[in-house]
Amino acid sequence: MNQFLNLVGRILLAVIFLKSGVGKLSNPAGTMQYMEAMGVPGLLFWPTVALEVLGGAAIVIGYQTRLVAFALAVFCVAAAFLFHHHFGDQTQMTQFLKNLSMAGGFLVLASTGATGFAVDRTRSR
Repeated sequence: MNQFLNLVGRILLAVIFLKSGVGKLSNPAGTMQYMEAMGVPGLLFWPTVALEVLGGAAIVIGYQTRLVAFALAVFCVAAAFLFHHHFGDQTQMTQFLKNLSMAGGFLVLASTGATGFAVDRTRSR
C-alpha cells in the first residue's frame, strides 16, 4: 500500500507543475512580462518552464526523486516570497501558504525518496 500511496502522492505534488509549465508555453511573452513586473528577470522563463515540466515529470516517474524534490521545494519557497508576498490580500496569502505547504511535501519526499513504482527503485537494484 505504501508504494501505491507514494506514487499517488508524487503525482498529486507534480500535477500543478506540469500544468503550470505547459500553460506558460501558451503565452511566453505575457509570462515574461508578469515575471519582470514582479522583479524577476524574464530570462528565467525557460529555466522555470524546464524545472516545472521536467521536474514534474521526474517526480511522477520517480527519477532522481530526492534531488528534484529538493529543487522544487526551493522553487516553491522562492515563488512564495517573490510572487505572493502581499499578505493583506487573502488570495495572495492563500497562494503563499500553498507554496510553503508544497515545499513541505517536497522536503518529505526529498527525505524519503520514491519508495515504489519509480525509476530510482529500478536503477538501485
